[in-house]
Amino acid sequence: MGSEAAAVKELSVVNGVDLERYQGRWYEIASVPSKSQPKSGTNSRATYTLKADKSSVEVLNETWVNGKRSFIRGSAWKVDPSSPDAKLKVRFLVPPFLPVIPVTGDYWVMALDLQDYQWALVGQPSRKCLWVLSRTPELSDDVYKELVEQAKNEGYDVSKIHRTTHVEGIGGEDTDDKNTPSDRVGLWWLKSLVGK
Repeated sequence: MGSEAAAVKELSVVNGVDLERYQGRWYEIASVPSKSQPKSGTNSRATYTLKADKSSVEVLNETWVNGKRSFIRGSAWKVDPSSPDAKLKVRFLVPPFLPVIPVTGDYWVMALDLQDYQWALVGQPSRKCLWVLSRTPELSDDVYKELVEQAKNEGYDVSKIHRTTHVEGIGGEDTDDKNTPSDRVGLWWLKSLVGK
């Protein structure tokens, strides 16, 4: 009975997240990836841009497979704008090459460097996905271990956490809005359907 109660305990989240400070670029340090994330992706990162309503953000997720950039765009918003809880929903239109089907998921900020907004732990109440994020491609071992321990205490199977590789020289600062010839919009999504 105790183990069942622990399994269904609501995921803990931080309070008082300032979306204006939270916006910007975050590098994926590690994750329990979603099925739609390429398994061989490197230099994965997310860029959030606050919208005019101050309660929702534009989302750009990027990763590099064999040195070629793949990306998908979406949006995220607070489930309850009046609540201090850092519970957001994120929505992408798929497939990326013909974005017509909305796919919505949970984005709950479980831990955050509230002083400087330099690292974050993001999860879902289902415990299926998890992301360790940092403002830089590297995160100190001490902080990383603390975040993994917190995820474990929240009911995650931390053996499923995958460290993200960041290769120097891949993923420049000027790629956000460019459809370069190396972009493969949607190809990663098709491969994810067959588990590649």
